[in-house]
Amino acid sequence: MTSKISSDRAASPTGPATALRPIAPDDATDLPGGEARSLYVGAAGAVAVIDATGGQSVILSAAHQYHPVRVRRVLATGTTAGGLLAIY
Repeated sequence: MTSKISSDRAASPTGPATALRPIAPDDATDLPGGEARSLYVGAAGAVAVIDATGGQSVILSAAHQYHPVRVRRVLATGTTAGGLLAIY
């Protein structure tokens, strides 16, 4: 049986992700796909972010870890983690 997802409906905030995009940390530019639903960190380190409300924080992450936080920008300054993915 094949199911079809309608593209005219908004994604559920509790449903599965619809896209993954690599993140190039940038101090001046928001994520090109808009606000991410969460982040994936492939290589351990710090991730400096600006969240959906405009607040700035640093997330300390282990390797291969997901962070369920809405983020609009990942800053180059202060980010040492690698393998970053935006989850939409």
